[in-house]
Amino acid sequence: MRNVLVINSGSSSLKFALFAASETQDDDPKSLELRYRGKVAGLGGDDHSTPDVSVENDQGEVIELSGDTKLPESTRHKDALSWLLDWIDKQPDLEELEVVGHRVVHGGQKFHAPVVLDAATINELDKLSPLAPLHQPYCLDPVKRLAEQRPELTQVACFDTAFHTTQPRVAQQFALPRELTDKGLIRYGFHGLSYDYINRVLPDYLDDDEPAERLVVAHLGNGASLCAIKNGQSIASTMGFTALEGLPMGTRCGSLDAGLVLYLLSEEGMSVDEVSELLYKRSGLLGVSGISSDMRELLASDAQEAREAIELYVYRIAREIGSLAAAMGGLDQLVFTAGIGEHAAPVRKAVCQQCEWLGLVLDDDANRRHAKRIANRESRVGAWVIPTDEERMIAWHALRLIREASNTDAS
Repeated sequence: MRNVLVINSGSSSLKFALFAASETQDDDPKSLELRYRGKVAGLGGDDHSTPDVSVENDQGEVIELSGDTKLPESTRHKDALSWLLDWIDKQPDLEELEVVGHRVVHGGQKFHAPVVLDAATINELDKLSPLAPLHQPYCLDPVKRLAEQRPELTQVACFDTAFHTTQPRVAQQFALPRELTDKGLIRYGFHGLSYDYINRVLPDYLDDDEPAERLVVAHLGNGASLCAIKNGQSIASTMGFTALEGLPMGTRCGSLDAGLVLYLLSEEGMSVDEVSELLYKRSGLLGVSGISSDMRELLASDAQEAREAIELYVYRIAREIGSLAAAMGGLDQLVFTAGIGEHAAPVRKAVCQQCEWLGLVLDDDANRRHAKRIANRESRVGAWVIPTDEERMIAWHALRLIREASNTDAS
C-alpha cells in the first residue's frame, strides 16, 4: 500500500487527508482507503492565538495529540505544513508518500485536467491569481513550500474549474466584446471536484430503472453553487468568472447587477478594495441577516432578519434550479451536498417545495432523518442527500495521473 497526501489550503486553514491505495488502483474513488483526515485552523492571525489542530482516524475518531505536536501561537502556513510532514513521518502505520495532491481553485482556459506540478506550471498558475484572489495564492503556497522542503515528492494539481470545461461555448460566454472573451473573460464555474465526486457515486444510490441523464447538484456550504450535469458532463453552473457569482453564500453576495458595483464606486465613493470586501466578506447570509453567516445560527434564530436571509437563499436556489433544468430540457435527479446541503433539513424542505412544479415530491420524514433518498417514491424527480468528498477525488485523480504516466514511460 502506498500513501497519497491531499492538501486543501485556505486563507486561515490547512486541511489535509491521507489515503492508502493498492499497487493496482481500482477505477473507483471509493476504493481508496482513508487513513487520516485533519485540519489546522486559525493560521496567520495577528492576535497571537494558538492554531486549532484536529486529526481524525479512518473511523472518524479524534486522535489525542501529544504535547510536542502542539503548534505555537501565530503559526503561519509554512510552519503548519512542516508540522504536518513531521507528524506523518512519526506515524508507525504509514508507509512513504507516493504523491501529494492539491486542490487548486483556478485552472484558467489551459488546464482542463489534473497536472503534475513543476516550476513552469506553478508560474502559469500564479498568473491566474487575479481571477481568484482570495483562493489561488493560498492554494499554491503549500505547493511552493513542498517544492523547497521535499523536492523529491511528486505534486499534482486538481482544479475546481476543470469539471466545467465540457460546457458549451454558449454557456461560458458573456455578452462582451470578443477581444475580452478571447482574453479569458468567460464563465469558468467552480466546486468542480465536488461535482465530479457526486457524479461518479450517484449511480450507486439509484435503482437500475431510475433515470439520471439530467442531474442538478446543489453544493451548499459557506460557498455555494449549483451545477447542471447532463449525461455525465457539466453543461451549466451558477458560478461564473469568479466564485462570487450565483447564489448568495455565507458572506458573498452572489449575482447582482453590475451597475450596482459602478454605483458603489461612483456615487458612494467606495474604493475597489472596499467594494471587494463588501461583496466577498460582508454580504450573503451575514449581510442580509446582520446576525451570522452560519446557517445553523440563522435557523435557530427568531429574528425576522434571519428568516429573510434564509428565504432569499432558498428563493435563489429554487430559481436557479429552474434555470438549470431549462438548460437540460428537464430534471431527473436533484442532489444536496456540502455542509448546508447535508445537514440543514429545513433548507432542503423549502427548496424541494418550491420545485414541486418540476414533479418533485418530498418525503418529509426521510428529509428530517437526513436519509439518503428524500423524495417520495412516487416523485417524478429524485432527491438525494449525498456527502461530498473532494479530498478523495483529489487523491484518486493524483494517483491515477502519476501511475498512467509511469505506465507510459515503462512501455
